[in-house]
Amino acid sequence: MASSRDRQRKLARAKLDRQLARRAAAAKRRRQIQAGVGAAVVLALIVLGSAWALGAFDSKPAQKAAEDVCLWTPQDGGANANLKDVGRPGTTGLPTSGTRPMTVTTNQGAPITAELDLASAPCAAASIAHLAGRSFYDNTTCHEITTEGALRCGDPSGTGIGGPTYSFYDENVPTPAPSPSASGAPAPAPAYPKGTVAMIANPPGANGSQFLLFFKDFNPAEPKYPVIGKITGGLDVLAKIGALPTVDNGSGAKVKPKTDVVIQSLTVGEVQNAPAATSAPSASPSAG
Repeated sequence: MASSRDRQRKLARAKLDRQLARRAAAAKRRRQIQAGVGAAVVLALIVLGSAWALGAFDSKPAQKAAEDVCLWTPQDGGANANLKDVGRPGTTGLPTSGTRPMTVTTNQGAPITAELDLASAPCAAASIAHLAGRSFYDNTTCHEITTEGALRCGDPSGTGIGGPTYSFYDENVPTPAPSPSASGAPAPAPAYPKGTVAMIANPPGANGSQFLLFFKDFNPAEPKYPVIGKITGGLDVLAKIGALPTVDNGSGAKVKPKTDVVIQSLTVGEVQNAPAATSAPSASPSAG
């Protein structure tokens, strides 16, 4: 029995010795790690101090991310079958100075040319350029000769509620003209002089693809159409179109041209009269 107890004591002692040895080794490793960390911190401080002394932390101009020029609001093509999905224009890097030439070729004579104003209406110009690049306007009818003296185009459905599956807010809506002076001063210029190119939306403020080409002066008390450019050629053709007889458009308004006015093609050219660094928006639509 004594021999058995002696063996148990020896085994217990040996187990305790092993535990103590493991604890001692673990403590040694901790001390080594702490020492290594301390040395690393000291080294890092030395490196940072040297970098600071050499001016590595001097302030430098931060590279600024490109800002959105335009925001496009998605429209539900399922709720309005007159909308056509052709993607959306980009939002950044759009030109905001100079002009872009637009050419509208119809079945009524020589082309009508215009300049789109990139400074006052960059989003409208970007939208029309995007749509033109996808032949959105080609072989569509200008469905209305308005009582305001303009030809209304840009709705492939001819309903007045058609367009792309996005919209954008108004730009460059004229301010109301002051009341005529009793002193006999000349009347102010009309908000929409003959030759104006403007957007028209239904509902107002949700612009898409529809635009107006004014063949007469129009000066409302409360302007609501964003001015996006001016006609540079073909006003005589536009005036001829404006004189066409009109018929009921199906809703009781006698504004539909009796003879179809068909846009055979609408093109938008490159940016003009702008700094050399300005480039035209990409022809590829953004995701979504």
